[in-house]
Amino acid sequence: MSFTRGTVIKSFLWKWFERLSAQLIQFVVTIVLARLLLPSEYGIIALIAIFIQLCDVIIDGGLNTALIQKKNADNNDFSTIFFFSLGLSVVLYAIMFFCAPVIAHFYEQPELVPVVRVLSLSLPLYAFNSIQRAYVSKHMLFQRLFYSSLGAVVLSGAIGIFMAYHGYGVWALVGQNISSQLFTTIIMWFTVRWRPVLVFSKERFAGLFNYGWKIFGANFITSLFVNIRKLVIGKFYTPASLAYYEKGDQLPGLVMQNIFTSIQTILLPTFSEEQDDRKHVKAMMRRSTKLSCFVIYPLMVGMIVAAKPLVVFLLTEKWLPVVPFVQILCIANFFRPITISNWEAIKALGYSGTTLKLEIVKKVVDIVILCVTAFISVYAVAWGCVLFNLICVFINLAPNKKLLDYGVAEQVKDAVPTLLIALAMGVAVYWVQLLNIPNILILIIQLVLGATVYAGLSYAFKEESMMYILEMIKQNKSKIHLKR
Repeated sequence: MSFTRGTVIKSFLWKWFERLSAQLIQFVVTIVLARLLLPSEYGIIALIAIFIQLCDVIIDGGLNTALIQKKNADNNDFSTIFFFSLGLSVVLYAIMFFCAPVIAHFYEQPELVPVVRVLSLSLPLYAFNSIQRAYVSKHMLFQRLFYSSLGAVVLSGAIGIFMAYHGYGVWALVGQNISSQLFTTIIMWFTVRWRPVLVFSKERFAGLFNYGWKIFGANFITSLFVNIRKLVIGKFYTPASLAYYEKGDQLPGLVMQNIFTSIQTILLPTFSEEQDDRKHVKAMMRRSTKLSCFVIYPLMVGMIVAAKPLVVFLLTEKWLPVVPFVQILCIANFFRPITISNWEAIKALGYSGTTLKLEIVKKVVDIVILCVTAFISVYAVAWGCVLFNLICVFINLAPNKKLLDYGVAEQVKDAVPTLLIALAMGVAVYWVQLLNIPNILILIIQLVLGATVYAGLSYAFKEESMMYILEMIKQNKSKIHLKR
């Protein structure tokens, strides 16, 4: 299977559209729920989500990535991993069920016991559709994924809002989470044609596991340490403090997840198909890094500048403590576009062991930073994320100097011009919030002015990604004209 540039671009657009539409609807749902519920109720779910997310990583086990990476993966491979994941999810649910009192005792929150047991029902549902998502990614059938994502977020959002409006409190969030997985599973069953067969091949499993366990190790370590921050905040501070941190991470995370999920989903199969041509992989990686920076940097700078009017407008003043977290975590995200393409390239080239080693090194650094900042304040924990992400740039990029002859200095040089233009845009729009006008008008003026300044400066300085996008638009218009 070989993907043309047109296939890759079309797949990226469908994946991006799927993520964008689902995230926008989810964002609206989140805003409505935040207005109906208390920060402490969000904090309760955040405490449990730490364990659910770790279980999700265990269910994936790196085996989904192995299915995508394997060139000749067939139905026996997919079915084998399907039954393994489903069985594992049942075991994990049983563990969560019996460990619910332990989790509640750890946080000193007795009301967590029934919430843990009910919310963990999402695990078998997650396992059920995880292989279908791998199948969609493997064959770049992202148009099918669009239907399940959109349908699930609309239906589950409606259930969550209905329950919150009628006073169910934290259970509204439980209902939303479980119904989201349920509707995703049901819709994907009808939109994705892949079906499991009654096959479990030990030989196929061993081959996939040999690659996948290293990816699992890296992903588990990443998820563990991301969630350890939340666990520490939940243990040493209040559920409300955790909710403020979560919301501060969620607003920039909405942007980052939408873009990076699309990029990662496309890069791995694309790089995997070209893994024998290192020069071509490097060229694609440079392009993806520059385009990621071109999109991410202005969004993060804009969110830093507009954080206060944005939070007040969307969440009301009861969520004002979220503002500094939004700004700090936006700064932390500046470093991610540079590292994401490197990560996917290393995986696609087959160096899953390298990804595991990198994660081990990074997490040693991470735990040191967390141990120092956890005893200072919640804000110090957030600033620790900034320092950690900065250090990760040098750790993640180091292997590709040898693998692709694409070192740290060259990659940073590729990102700096876009960052400078984005910062100039931020300076240009900052003054708007000083005007004595409603928050909605401040946000609209900042958005329009920021987009105009950023596009104008990018064009004036012939920024490479801007020129590339304009050239692509020009070529597509020419093709349409020729067809007519």
